[in-house]
Parts: sequence; structure tokens; C-alpha cells
Amino acid sequence: MDALTIGLLMFVGMLILMALRVPIAAAMFVPGALGYWAMTQDAALLNQLKGSAVARLTVYDLSVIPLFLLMGQFATQGGLSRALFQAAAAFVGHIRGGLAMAAVLSAAAFGAVCGSSVATSATITQVAYPEMKAHGYHGRLATATLASGGTLGILIPPSVPLVVYAILTEQNIAKLFAAAMVPGLLAMLGYIAVIAVVCRLQPELASPSAPTPWPQRWQALLGIWPIVVVFVVVFGGIYGGLFSPTEGAAVGAVGTFLAALLRRELDWAGIRRSFMGTAETSAMVFMIFLGADMMNASLALTQMPKLLADWMVHLPVAPLAIIAAIMVLYVVLGCVMDELSMMLLTIPVLFPAVMGLDLWGLNPEMKAIWFGILVLMTVGIGMTAPPVGLNVYVVNSVAKEVPMAETYKGVMPFLLTDVARTVAMLFFPSLCLGLITLFF
Repeated sequence: MDALTIGLLMFVGMLILMALRVPIAAAMFVPGALGYWAMTQDAALLNQLKGSAVARLTVYDLSVIPLFLLMGQFATQGGLSRALFQAAAAFVGHIRGGLAMAAVLSAAAFGAVCGSSVATSATITQVAYPEMKAHGYHGRLATATLASGGTLGILIPPSVPLVVYAILTEQNIAKLFAAAMVPGLLAMLGYIAVIAVVCRLQPELASPSAPTPWPQRWQALLGIWPIVVVFVVVFGGIYGGLFSPTEGAAVGAVGTFLAALLRRELDWAGIRRSFMGTAETSAMVFMIFLGADMMNASLALTQMPKLLADWMVHLPVAPLAIIAAIMVLYVVLGCVMDELSMMLLTIPVLFPAVMGLDLWGLNPEMKAIWFGILVLMTVGIGMTAPPVGLNVYVVNSVAKEVPMAETYKGVMPFLLTDVARTVAMLFFPSLCLGLITLFF
């Protein structure tokens, strides 16, 4: 059996295992290991297994992932996510759809200390959904807002998928974070605009709340000063050259811990839950790393990445059409895989091909950063698009009384803004690359 056939069988086997609901890490690892064994021998496979785990788990830059996850855990257990929603609701809650807008704003702010789409959706839903439900918001609008707003967890830096992309492609993490800022803010403003338009066309979906007195507004605003300080210190330090992104993540974790202690809402049980939650999520992430490493090592033996790169470079179509096709692929994959699994599996295969294309005359570094932001936004679309959209499932696990079909109906206007923003980024790379020239 030739290597290309083995590679195709590995892909088919992986998809079958995913369809059988085998964990993603195992669904990638098992076909990869079998393919590697079929192309080499027992000793070579054992050497690969021994070396890959050590090589992956001792990468210093990857320590930024559990540190950013720990920041999010401390923010959740310390009540900072609730404070963010209360502050946003105090200022915009009296507008029709204002609580939904407040949920988007708080999701963006929480994303600045979290880095995970699913964690942002789950956390903000637990805080905001009961409030929206109590004020008579229709379940469709409430759940769609929370599912879409959760994607801001990976669009607003820090972003765990961007860290993974930076490591896989050997790019500067700080530059990728800078490139993600404008797209993240555009996503937030786009979601708020959708809520305003939907509530104007269908006012029965959301009832305005009574205005919050100004003294209470200022009090709510004071409640989020620790988050602001942490964000400014972490990103100011990174872009000011005071410390690296990994060091910044450590500073942010400590700062968020102290902020939670100052609120007197973080007890010993909360601290334990924070570390256990971080450990569980980190273990899952690194298991996915190991599964993807096994699959990608086997694919490298088949020469599939090289063959794909050569084929894509010589296609008789415009390079932008190839990029658009890759983005559609990510949306489709987002229906069955989480964002990390998609990137770990596909970036080593697709990235060399993309770097061989002439795209807007960009130099290799700018091209790599621009493509990373496009991938990030497309992955976000996959997190909410039917039929699987992981964020929708997370939100509906809390809002059990809302039919999932209703949530998907509500998500459609938000997806339109996602598509429009992604297309704009495709044709105007300066939207994400402009801040890099400013900061660096």
C-alpha cells in the first residue's frame, strides 16, 4: 500500500472515530499511530511516541496556555465576570435590548482575561441569562446573543487558539495579539448593532429595563477596576517590552488572583476549583496536542502536506479564491471539531501551501499573521454555525427550556456580521495589520 493511500485512510479513520464520538485526541492519535506503524516499523513508532511527548510537553511557550486559563478561572470564581455584566447593564440596560448588549460587552471584557470561547460562553451565560430571562427577554435573542458573544473569548486577546497558531507557525505572539484587537472590537460592535436592529424590528423580543441611578452606575463601574488594571498591566507590559507573553500571562494570573481576593468572593473552595478547572482543561488541551502531533508526524511521512502545497500553488485560480476555500473548510470543520483540534490538525498541512501564495504582496511575516487572524475569525463562525456549533450547545445546556432550533434562528443575523467582517478582512489586510506597524 502506497503512502498516499495510507494517508487518506488515516483521514477517513479519524472522521469515523469522530462520528462515533470518540474523544478528539484519541480520534487523531489512533489513526496516526496505525499509519506511522504501517509506513515504518515497531521501533520507529516507539521512538516517535517517546520523543514526541517529551518534545511537546517541555515547550516553554506552551506554559502561556494554562496561565491564561487560570486567569479566567480566578475571574469566574472571584465574581469578576458578574461584576463585568452588572457594570455593563447599569449603563445600557435601560435601552431596548440593553441587557443583551451588556452581555456582549461583558463577554468581550471577560475574553480579555480568559482566552477561550467555550469558557466565555459558559461563564457569561450563567451570569447574564437569568437576568435576561427575569426581564422578559425572548429565549431566542438571549441564547443567540450569549452563543455569539462567547466567540469574543478567542477574538479579544489573549486568545488560546492564537497562542497555538503562533507556536505552530513560529510567529510572534504579541504581534498576533495586536493584529486581533481591531477584528475583535469590530465583532463586538457588530453584535451590538445586530441586537439594536433586531430589537427595533421585533420589539417584543426584549423589554427595556428601568434606568439605573447614576450613583449605582458609578458604583458598578468601580467594581470592575481590578479587571481594567490587570488588562492594562498585562498588555501594557507585553507591548512595552517589560515582559514576554508568557511572563505577562503569569503576571495576569497573579493579578487576577489578587483582584478576586480583594472582592472577598474567592474562598479556599474557589481557589481549589480554579486550579482543578485549569488542570482539567490544560490536560485536555495537551492531550489534543499529542494526538495532533501523532497524526501530523504520520502525514509528514506520506508527503501529503508537500503534495498539497505544490497542488495549491499551481492551481489555475486566484490565490484569494484558495484562501476563501480554506476558510469555508474551517467553517465546515467547526461543525464537528473544537477550535484547537482544527488548528493543530490543519495548520501544519495548510500553512506551507498558504505561504507559497502571492497574497496582496505581503511579506512572509505579515502574510502569516493575516492568515492567522482569518483562521481565528472563521473558527469563531464554526463555533456558532449549525448544525453543531459548540457554543450553542454550551449555552443551551444552561438555558434548557429554549429549543436549540430557536437559538440557531437567532444566531443567523450574528453570523451575517461575522461573514461580512471576515470578507472585509480578506480584502483589506490592513484592518488587522495596522496596529502591528503602530506597536512594532
